[in-house]
Amino acid sequence: MTHRTFPRIVVLTTCLLGLGLALAVAQQGQIDWDKARRLHQKFVRGEKLTDEERAYHDRAVQALRAKAGAQRPIAPPAKPPVGLKPLSDMSAEDRYKGQDGGLYGGGRNEPPEKHLKAALQQAKLIRPLDAEGKASEDGKVVFVSIGMSNTTQEFSVFVGLANADPAKSPRVVIVDGAQGGMTASAWANPNRLPRPDARNPWDVLDEPLHRAHVTAQQVQVAWIKQANAGPANFGEFPKHAEALKGHMVGLLNKLKDRFPNLRIAYLSSRIYAGYAKTPLNPEPYAYESAFAVRWLIQDQIKGDPKLSYDPDKGLVKSPLLLWGPYLWADGEKGRKADDLVWNPEDLGPDGTHPSDTGRRKVAELLLRFVKTGPMAKMWFTAKTATGTNDGSR
Repeated sequence: MTHRTFPRIVVLTTCLLGLGLALAVAQQGQIDWDKARRLHQKFVRGEKLTDEERAYHDRAVQALRAKAGAQRPIAPPAKPPVGLKPLSDMSAEDRYKGQDGGLYGGGRNEPPEKHLKAALQQAKLIRPLDAEGKASEDGKVVFVSIGMSNTTQEFSVFVGLANADPAKSPRVVIVDGAQGGMTASAWANPNRLPRPDARNPWDVLDEPLHRAHVTAQQVQVAWIKQANAGPANFGEFPKHAEALKGHMVGLLNKLKDRFPNLRIAYLSSRIYAGYAKTPLNPEPYAYESAFAVRWLIQDQIKGDPKLSYDPDKGLVKSPLLLWGPYLWADGEKGRKADDLVWNPEDLGPDGTHPSDTGRRKVAELLLRFVKTGPMAKMWFTAKTATGTNDGSR
């Protein structure tokens, strides 16, 4: 088995859509794989399983995991990390494998002044648009999510919370475009998908937009939370984080092509994975994915042409990048910034995907971010970028 093919096995094991492995196990007459697949699709969509359904789902996962283990030994998952400091808690003097602290580097959790000014300019340009992308008082501001299974599970809860919040502008339409199994590499390279039956995620993305009665020209803001399956197979830090960054560049370029009026993308890295029971994305890889996000933003600030957002400086290839909510805390130890902790019950059976409580934690953090963030609230709340109070109409 080659280095390139093993990440696919990790995805197949986790997503229950690996046809070859499923058939091999099904021949033993142990699992109804059509039923298992339907249950996993419910799980990925964020729907709650009954106790009986969850037990059947877990048994199917164990069967596939055993089959994969027979083909290649898998190292036991890492124990919960001890003493890893959240990136937002690290100072300029702190070091993690040569990297300093702060979401934006140098111990800073806010963007540098020049980038902050540019972000403010982009935020002011966000306003309701009609289906053709022209400014309209009756238009929409579409906020879309892009990511994998964790992302759609968390964002689906956010959609419900945000739509029920009176602070949200009625002009804002929230669309969950994240998809189970569609990791950063799949979005960046849709011709090389992790499953033989998988559809191009960019084609699938059109469907929720259509259901929401909005167009690609109305998409102006995105929340992107991405990772790669089996990051250990890309190499130890910084190699796996560099691979993730490269895939994210490809994703962002395609995203800007698809949504020409996309102004700002808020990026988040993984939640805590110290309870992980599989090699899908355990610690410290989940923790280290934050550096890929930081490097992307820093590269844009330095003027990387692949991440150009300013038409005055050449061809636009990307939206402006900012940190969204930082979601990592050291398990039950938490972090300094707030009261976020990750308890075992906040994760599902695999210790990687969030449970109902874990999904709500992320959703609440994201809602707080768009309601109170200096630039996010400009487009999310009832007062729009045009200065019109939509809520008064």
